[in-house]
Amino acid sequence: MLRGFHYAQRALIISVLVGLTACATGPGKTPERAAVQPVHSPEQAREWAIKGVNAHENGDIPGAIKAWQTSVALDPSDATTVNNLALLLKQQNRFRDAANLLEQGVEAAPEVAQLHYNLAVISELYLLDLDKALVHYQRYRALTAEEDKLVAGWIADLERRLQ
Repeated sequence: MLRGFHYAQRALIISVLVGLTACATGPGKTPERAAVQPVHSPEQAREWAIKGVNAHENGDIPGAIKAWQTSVALDPSDATTVNNLALLLKQQNRFRDAANLLEQGVEAAPEVAQLHYNLAVISELYLLDLDKALVHYQRYRALTAEEDKLVAGWIADLERRLQ
């Protein structure tokens, strides 16, 4: 009888230890999950981008931000959604977040002039990073076929200020 009791007691202790170990490691800590790369899905990204547009049009700014963040995570090369999200973050005074997002957008889509332009504006006016602003204004000008006298003036002003 005591033998059965000791067996049950040991089984209970082992079960508790296994349970505590599982709780201590937490979900998602297994090596298999840590090695999984993010899934890039342009189709799902488009659906989230549309949800973001709808939320924005309905005045749901937090909903638009969340939807566009999801869209960008699924397709970082979607320059329109990156730009929309960055401008919305700028409106929320989240200038550093907007600039970081635009930098990621420029890495994924380096030939999109508007990303360079918005990164330059945020860098100059809100983050006071004049060197970065100059680089991206110049890249914007190189990518656009038309002569933008306003941007040319900003470039000249930045070059003077950085001397």
